[in-house]
Amino acid sequence: MSYVQIPSNSEISDAAETETLNIDSSGEDSMDSFYRLQAQLLRITIAFSAIVFVATCFTYSLHIGLNYLLGSCTGMVYLRMLSKNVEAIGRSSTRISSSRLALVAAMILVASQWNQLEVMPVFLGFLTYKAALIGYTIWAVVPGEK
Repeated sequence: MSYVQIPSNSEISDAAETETLNIDSSGEDSMDSFYRLQAQLLRITIAFSAIVFVATCFTYSLHIGLNYLLGSCTGMVYLRMLSKNVEAIGRSSTRISSSRLALVAAMILVASQWNQLEVMPVFLGFLTYKAALIGYTIWAVVPGEK
């Protein structure tokens, strides 16, 4: 005859507490990795913006370069707003914020109405954060030497 050992209530509660701690610590680890990714994407966006700003100033003019830089700064604000919304998804926010869309619309509206601003460099500067995202994705996906 074989006997099956039934765990006691204290063993069950200890196992549940251990599982809860594992879940909490993995949640903290995932948020830590999210914050690292967020900071890394911001650094990459700043690096891309600086490189393109210098190239634009040399290729075209300081005026066009500053227009690009304005759009790039707006793109970084947009990226920061986007990451804040992504961070809040699991907590309390269930609705999607429309303030990001308002930021883009205001940027394009100001650039089109103000005579000193050029729409195309401002818009391309705004899209720099997307280039940084694509660059990061390619860098993360392509296997490198270890």
